[in-house]
Amino acid sequence: MHRVTLDIQDSVLEKIFYFLNTLPKHQVKVITDEISVEEKSIKLKAISISTKDYQFNREEANAR
Repeated sequence: MHRVTLDIQDSVLEKIFYFLNTLPKHQVKVITDEISVEEKSIKLKAISISTKDYQFNREEANAR
């Protein structure tokens, strides 16, 4: 038996699984379905807002 690893775009994923499911079950076994995200493309920056001295005005909020 051989193992094949593929990087598949979302647009063709259903077609690939449909094809794999049409093959004989005793000859082909789908092991995992993993979604990989490149960590380099994700950049998050946290922003901290201090609300310690903020006074909430209930009447002003109700007027909105």
